[in-house]
Amino acid sequence: MYDTILVPTDGSTVAETAVEHAVDLAQQYDADVHALYVVDLDAMDVAVGTEQIDRFKQGDLSDLPELEERARIATGSVAEKAEAAGLEVTESIVAGNPRKRIATYGDENDIDLIVMGSAGRGGVRRVLLGSVAERTLRSTTIPVLVVDVREE
Repeated sequence: MYDTILVPTDGSTVAETAVEHAVDLAQQYDADVHALYVVDLDAMDVAVGTEQIDRFKQGDLSDLPELEERARIATGSVAEKAEAAGLEVTESIVAGNPRKRIATYGDENDIDLIVMGSAGRGGVRRVLLGSVAERTLRSTTIPVLVVDVREE
């Protein structure tokens, strides 16, 4: 049923909870795991030029070593857990609009399932803030499993 499972991650506790579910499902279906970190260019507080943005979109974050390290740690954590379970893993870092990049990555890599976390916001905060998970659900035809982690 699932040959490839995508886990978008930012290294947060919410994302790590989704990783556990993704690895468990991948084991059950003997699926490959793809760990994806998306650098949200719109949320960056750094003045960058067109050339840098083009490099960022290709995953070259060498101009931002702290961000690159954070991304590698996040995807590396997914890879570590998946490899410990005997699964094949692909790590990728891209930049752009998170929901669009997740959907595009899924289409380009024949992903069968996207597993991602959601912070479990409710009420007005959810309406005002939305979430990458909710926007991804509306942006792709690939099934999305949203692992809800309730905020205290």
